[in-house]
Amino acid sequence: MSELPSPLVQSGELERALQQGPQRYQNWQRNTAALVLILLSLVMLYPGLTQPMMNLTIEASLPLIGRMEFYNQTQSIMQSVRSLFDSGNQTVAILILLFSVIVPLLKAIFLLLAFTLPMPDVRYYLHKLVLIISKWSMADVFVVGIFMAYMAGQAHPSATASLHNGFYYFTAYCILSILGAQLMRIERRPS
Repeated sequence: MSELPSPLVQSGELERALQQGPQRYQNWQRNTAALVLILLSLVMLYPGLTQPMMNLTIEASLPLIGRMEFYNQTQSIMQSVRSLFDSGNQTVAILILLFSVIVPLLKAIFLLLAFTLPMPDVRYYLHKLVLIISKWSMADVFVVGIFMAYMAGQAHPSATASLHNGFYYFTAYCILSILGAQLMRIERRPS
């Protein structure tokens, strides 16, 4: 079976895919949809990293003083990384930076290269690499899970947490990125 050409190259590709059979046309459709999902995921990634993700407030009611706020913090993922670095928690900061910023960007770059490079074997191996990276980028979902665990802290009467736009952008990035990588089909050229 021949390999599906990139949906980003020259026009007339749809006509060639139709002429070369229904499987090739179906792969062309899948890859076009995958490209759209990957581009949309990248649009969601930036605000997901830079917009506030959640707010955590801790307050108590004290006799004679009344309600007193002890902690009130609203942070994005990038602000959290900076705060962790500043407070001496470099290991945690590096892990969040690696799995929430670097891995997603590498994954997107490799997927876009797999769409655009004219070398079929390189495209095939890039796609395989992305599937391996995707196992690690599930840490994106893990980061969202950590923030959900913070929400569990809301069960205590003196703590309140609320989600902000960054949480929803980052969650959308995770879902769209996973769907795009899974939908993409790059076949190895027969030897």
